[in-house]
Amino acid sequence: MSVGHGTIEGVTSTASTVERAFRAALYDDTDTGLDTGASLLAADPAADAELVRRGEEFVAAAWQRGWQPADVVRLVRRELGDEHIHLAAALIRAQAGRDRPRGRRWTAQLTDLPAAPAREADRFSQSTTALELYRLLLRLPALEPLEEEPRRAAGPAASRMLGRIRALLAKAEATGYPQEAEALSAKAQELMARHSVDEALLAAEAPAPDAPGACRIGVEPPYEQAKAVLLDAVAGANHCRAVWNEPLAFSTVVGFEADLEAVELLYTSLLVQATHAMTRAEAEQRAGGRKRTKTFRQSFLAAYAHRVGDRLAAVAEAQVGQDLLPVLVTRETAVTGRLERMFPETTTTRLRGVSDAAGWTEGARAADRAQVRSRPRLG
Repeated sequence: MSVGHGTIEGVTSTASTVERAFRAALYDDTDTGLDTGASLLAADPAADAELVRRGEEFVAAAWQRGWQPADVVRLVRRELGDEHIHLAAALIRAQAGRDRPRGRRWTAQLTDLPAAPAREADRFSQSTTALELYRLLLRLPALEPLEEEPRRAAGPAASRMLGRIRALLAKAEATGYPQEAEALSAKAQELMARHSVDEALLAAEAPAPDAPGACRIGVEPPYEQAKAVLLDAVAGANHCRAVWNEPLAFSTVVGFEADLEAVELLYTSLLVQATHAMTRAEAEQRAGGRKRTKTFRQSFLAAYAHRVGDRLAAVAEAQVGQDLLPVLVTRETAVTGRLERMFPETTTTRLRGVSDAAGWTEGARAADRAQVRSRPRLG
């Protein structure tokens, strides 16, 4: 009697069913192959456990190629549908139970996985979803690894500071008053700068446990070029470096942990504020009888990103006294070294589709309203 392959008294084994389905569907991009594989799986309920096990293997292989849970979910959301997202999340959770510990950021991504839907589809649809997802996972390219290096655990003071920053940015996103959003964002940036310098001084006293890390932040269409410019500006103002991967819709940000958190928080908040401002500007343009197009929105966000970048850079230059420069230069050198090891070859790109004068003007005005004010010099 064979186990896992072959037949037992004419009944195909579960492993063989899955293999036959994979041969039909995973290595053939046609709908016919997909339907054949899904039919095989739908007709053999005993193959379900093996199908899940193989899915977990695909997930584990993705980690070996440098992917993380949020990366996989982001790609699945862009390329496939909600049912594929829920299946990917379920497989990631199941695989995590047998995986090694991978650090705080990884754990947070597991916590943020979407919940399973309440209703289930028929067996053929479920099998089709699984095979479509596995097709995608099978073809994932290798990414630069973001393994978390040992670093100092955040103390209670740091946790309280980040909590205050999150609360301020949440209020800035929620308010309908530009002046209030500006004031709240400015206060958040002040706290970020103080937090960053405090971390730098602490690391100077005990440098061994701390080293630059990296994270990936989604830069989703539409208008992804302008969003990548905005993220690059936020990263630079917070002592980090960003490298944009346009095909996979994310940027890798390299920096020290406290600064990475600041970049994630501020970029997300500014993007929300920019979207609100763009919506208001479009409404005003339509009220004036002018029909707005995609070029208006692209130009708006491009101007917003550039203007915010200029103001963030000016604020960053005014934040630090001369006595702190050696500490920050040392950290900048470490960040640059980590980035160059991860990305030995990078190229620059120019913004495309920025041709709407009204969009550019309105975006610059919105950035002025969202500007981050200066604060007393540090050091």
